[in-house]
Amino acid sequence: MTLQTHLLAKAANQARGLAIDAVHACSSGHLGLPLGAAEVGAVLFGHALVHNPERPRWINRDRFILSAGHGSMFLYGWLHLSGYDVPLEQVKKFRSLHSITPGHPEFRDTPGVECTTGPLGQGVGNSVGMALAGQMAAARFNTAEHPIFDYHVVCLAGDGCMQEGVSMEACAFAGHQKLDNLILIYDSNDVTLDAMAVKTQSENAALRFKAIGWDVQTIDGQDLAAFLKAFNKAKKTKSGKPQLIIARTLIAKGIPEVAGTAKGHGEGGAKFADTARAGLGLPADQHFFVSDDVRAYFAQHKQRLIRTCNKWSKTYKAWREANPDKAALLDTSSEAQAPKAAALLEKIPAFPADAKLATRAAGRDVLQPIAAAVPLLIGGSADLYGSTLNYIAADKDFDAGNRAGRNIRFGIREHGMAAIANGVAYDGLFRPSIATFLVFADYSRPAMRLAALSKLPVIYIYTHDSVGVGEDGPTHQPVETVSGLRVIPNLDVIRPADPEETAGAFAAAMERMDGPTLIALTRQALPNLNDIPVSARREGALKGGYVAVKETAALTHILIATGSELQYAVAAAKTLGAGTRVVSMPCTERFDRQSAEYRESVLPNACRKRVAIEAGVTVLWHKYVGLDGKVVGIDRFGLSAPAPVVFKELGITAEALVAAAQLL
Repeated sequence: MTLQTHLLAKAANQARGLAIDAVHACSSGHLGLPLGAAEVGAVLFGHALVHNPERPRWINRDRFILSAGHGSMFLYGWLHLSGYDVPLEQVKKFRSLHSITPGHPEFRDTPGVECTTGPLGQGVGNSVGMALAGQMAAARFNTAEHPIFDYHVVCLAGDGCMQEGVSMEACAFAGHQKLDNLILIYDSNDVTLDAMAVKTQSENAALRFKAIGWDVQTIDGQDLAAFLKAFNKAKKTKSGKPQLIIARTLIAKGIPEVAGTAKGHGEGGAKFADTARAGLGLPADQHFFVSDDVRAYFAQHKQRLIRTCNKWSKTYKAWREANPDKAALLDTSSEAQAPKAAALLEKIPAFPADAKLATRAAGRDVLQPIAAAVPLLIGGSADLYGSTLNYIAADKDFDAGNRAGRNIRFGIREHGMAAIANGVAYDGLFRPSIATFLVFADYSRPAMRLAALSKLPVIYIYTHDSVGVGEDGPTHQPVETVSGLRVIPNLDVIRPADPEETAGAFAAAMERMDGPTLIALTRQALPNLNDIPVSARREGALKGGYVAVKETAALTHILIATGSELQYAVAAAKTLGAGTRVVSMPCTERFDRQSAEYRESVLPNACRKRVAIEAGVTVLWHKYVGLDGKVVGIDRFGLSAPAPVVFKELGITAEALVAAAQLL
């Protein structure tokens, strides 16, 4: 089909008008990118992208990610024109309460929005994850006769995204892995929020990307034909490299008073709306204007897109009939077929009663039957497989020569790894799990927060969870990290106490589909807590908290413990006497979701003599011990010494727990 240059240029100006009117109406938002990159949007949504507005989650659509999420009116405008269920009334409600056009794009809220973006650079990482998922899908499911996965991932990013370290981590990974189904469009306009970009950057982006294994084209981003030519070349390349298109644009094009300046980035140009609209050829008396011929063009284009999708659907139907095993495997990606914890636990053998091993080692053993039961589970590690022990032993590495591998070597790129995992989860076909040391959760935290916000079922297997790290010292002892993660809404943090609780933790994480789960595992060996039945430990982990040792006389004290400190609570209870109850609390978030009746059965309000113990900061435990209770913890940084010495020196012992309880 020939590029309809005249109509798409007209559509670009009308998309500019939608953005100006929306930002002006709410006196808030960012005009720079929607106006500067309007021609890019016109070509993508009006000609080049393969997608179906009637089926926003069609599995072979081209994925479009707006990494520069502050320019959300770019995306809302083009989704509206394309015929997605983003009506004009919602465009008019831009940034209004309960609209589907929030300030930054949010996954699940708006048809056609592939991921939650706004924190700069995250969308670049997400796009790499989607491209990775696309390569994996093609390797697992395509046949010579029926290539059902051949989509591209297209990401639009600005200078801010490119400056963020997460982008470069992800892009270096993409270049090394030769993800040639990825097209990154760099809206290069020489402007950042505070000032002209020359104040903060001077690198040659083209040379930088070529050095990390990308093909690069530089074009005038406001030349429709030039952009389409570059985009088609990027899609058809056989170079085996990801593609960067540097699109040189004029920020806030259409508002002469601020175009090409830092003032054009935000809403500053909105006060010139009337003159801008006139300059763009828009009627003075009709805001949110779209001409009949532009609407007709996009309606016709939508029908072309639907026909393309329908043609693919015939191939897909034939593929399912010819490959029932592959079809059944693909079907397991649906939330309706999410694994059930009880079924997974049946596949995990009980550990020997005399087992004494680190929960990271128990996690290795638990992971293998789970990976066999959930073949679309994939895993990765930030250059730490030998320590995190999360390698899927029955499979091999994912790389350019083996796209079907389930183990991903991310290198020392924790932030990029977490953003890439989010992209895999947004895509929805594979279940991502990633690993590093718990102290490095701080490097991946921004992406973890977005996973929680977007309700993504990412699993974090983060090891070396406490001062039990020992000789590596305070830089590697995450005394504050677990509590810091617990305050993120919708993130489950599970810190199991022994191998059997570890089995329950993994099953709980796999079953959960409405948010991420972090499993914090030990470096040091822990005893198997045989005083507690296996079923109680496994099922208790699923509930987040449970009665590990029940009192045998009138209840006088409750000891609450998590992770490696549960062993000290069990020992302390024997000293304190028959009236002492021990509660294991591997996951406060899961426990808090239980019924009030269950929580009361575990922590009865009548018993106020409570002591909690954890090898970390104490502040959050006061929620469970109350004003009358005490917390044995570590409100300082750790020490470099063997783990048993550190625990004793910092007072994380059964004796300290007994002493605290006796003071109540």
